[in-house]
Amino acid sequence: MSINHNISHKFILILSVSVILLFGFFGCKEETENIKPFVRLIEDQSINSKIFNREIKYAVLLPKEYEDSKDSFPVVYLLHGYGDDQTAWYKGGMIQYYSDLHESENGPMIFVMPQAFNSYYVNRWNGSLPYMDYFTNELVPAIDSIYRTKKDKTQRAVMGYSMGGYGALILPFKNPDLFSISVPLSMSFRTDEQYMVEPQNVFDSQWALIFGGLNATGTARITDYFKEYSPFHFLLQDDPSKYSDLKIFVDCGDDEETLSITNGELHNLLSDRDIAHEYRVRNGAHSWDYWHKSLPEALNFISCSFKGLQFPQNPNPEDVGTIISDNQYKLVDITGTNIQVGIYKPSNYDISSAPFPVIFFLNDYKNGDRKDFAFKVISLLNNAMISGQIRNSVIVEIPSKDEEINSASLATIFNQIKTNFIIVGGKKGRVLLGNGRGGEIIAKSMAQFSESIDACFLYNSSLSENVDIVSDVYYYVQLTDKSNYYKGNFHLYEQLHSSENSYEYRVDQGDSSQQSVINGIKKSLDYLSKKLIV
Repeated sequence: MSINHNISHKFILILSVSVILLFGFFGCKEETENIKPFVRLIEDQSINSKIFNREIKYAVLLPKEYEDSKDSFPVVYLLHGYGDDQTAWYKGGMIQYYSDLHESENGPMIFVMPQAFNSYYVNRWNGSLPYMDYFTNELVPAIDSIYRTKKDKTQRAVMGYSMGGYGALILPFKNPDLFSISVPLSMSFRTDEQYMVEPQNVFDSQWALIFGGLNATGTARITDYFKEYSPFHFLLQDDPSKYSDLKIFVDCGDDEETLSITNGELHNLLSDRDIAHEYRVRNGAHSWDYWHKSLPEALNFISCSFKGLQFPQNPNPEDVGTIISDNQYKLVDITGTNIQVGIYKPSNYDISSAPFPVIFFLNDYKNGDRKDFAFKVISLLNNAMISGQIRNSVIVEIPSKDEEINSASLATIFNQIKTNFIIVGGKKGRVLLGNGRGGEIIAKSMAQFSESIDACFLYNSSLSENVDIVSDVYYYVQLTDKSNYYKGNFHLYEQLHSSENSYEYRVDQGDSSQQSVINGIKKSLDYLSKKLIV
């Protein structure tokens, strides 16, 4: 073989390899460019609706696990409010942040955010906007066909705010074969009374379009179609067992203009009908700031429902901290009565000449031990004083189980405490605090003490009847959503809501136990602190 032939052979071999590598390089590059990165938030999707004869938009947030698994996932339909669109939940709602923040405890979920116009998620009375038909007959089947969803009603939840809150209620209640979980946040709807007094322009532009009755006034607004979709009608008429499989979580702030009343009435009605549900009222109004604070518990409620787990009946117990010693609590006889009150004096009482704020604690220890519960409450307050959260104050513990405790005996107790202890004069810095019957006594007695008491804090009060509020008194009203006294406490709140009084209203998770009172007091310490300033 010649040298030239050998070189040619080598050259051809090198050239062939180079060509192969070159084509391989460009082939790999082309293949790589065709691989789309996994995107969890899929915006600007649409369904070609036959019902509407047009494209209807939606967005989807997929869980992190979606790309690298073949698993199917439960679905949460997130419904926007009036005037918003399918972008609201991932922009203002920050749903990706909150779902990721709690995914380790809640598990992965698919979130679907549909465009809903101003439909209120129902069909219009005249058939011009059949949105519920679209949602149930087109949207849900389309989502189930496009994404790996768990195709069962127990794996579908509906959560929404404002108008979407009504949608989150009405879709499961009217379609229990499709959805089993309902989470209305600040639900926008009206009771009959509210509906009849809506300004005419608001009624015609917002409500009459949906439920009929254009230009109607008074009772003429309550159309048959409105009744069909009003929970304040169909919940009264239907057999409650029809809704026994629904998991319901209702949440609304105490500073709402009218919706806190609407949602409170819904809670009362659900309770009257023995329809199981969770209900929360916290500080806040109609804003994302409030709904963001709702999301951790709401998502956990949805997660428990998806997993078939019982949602906790009571929250985690708050710790009262270090328990006071026996020598920090002294029983004192009230002259002219058979009552003994417990007295706690703060650590600097004997070395200070300045008058102290005073907390009168009406202790309904129910069937428990008076001293045990008194020590828990006083210890909680004492530790708040030590930490500087509230001012050092004298605490007067009054047993409120005894029928002898009433407005007259309270007046006797107040006068003798004022005479024998160094407490502030006037009303500023004087606070009444009570639970159970103690709260009831306070609420019924406030008219007599409005000149000498600045604030009252009521925890799970046994208000079985309507009690009127007193002007120029601060009210803090707290109860739990399983309390039997929801109507009396709600009536008190209704008055406060329409008054010029300063107030706070809370409905927390759980039953009416002593622990719930401890939890309630712990949550109210910042508000109590403001009322102990003199």
